[in-house]
Amino acid sequence: MIEIDFAKAGGLVPAIIQDERTGDVLMLGFMNEQALAETRRIGEVVFFSRSRNALWKKGESSGHVLRVREVRFDCDIDALLVRVDPVGPGVCHEGYRSCFFQRLEADGGATVLAEHTFSVEEVYGREKSR
Repeated sequence: MIEIDFAKAGGLVPAIIQDERTGDVLMLGFMNEQALAETRRIGEVVFFSRSRNALWKKGESSGHVLRVREVRFDCDIDALLVRVDPVGPGVCHEGYRSCFFQRLEADGGATVLAEHTFSVEEVYGREKSR
């Protein structure tokens, strides 16, 4: 049986979330053993929130859940690639389909590469955090 190496990074492993259909990287989160077990049990992505020090199911506020299609691990068994079927118009709390909606420019600036796919105000009842 494969054992993910949670000890290497203090009990957490990075979990890259990828749209199974398009191949787009949607977000990066962290999982502990309990989050991975819950993800496998319910078939939807559950992360460990470092800021809240608690588990959180993606979509519990927005309804934009991530249905798990496949979980892969890297060669060191200390990082996960979770291929998902995203439900809803986006995963980013800023209102975008992907959290990777900006490009770092050579001058240190940023270029926004995407359009908003949902209203943060309507989904979360607040203005965007940026």
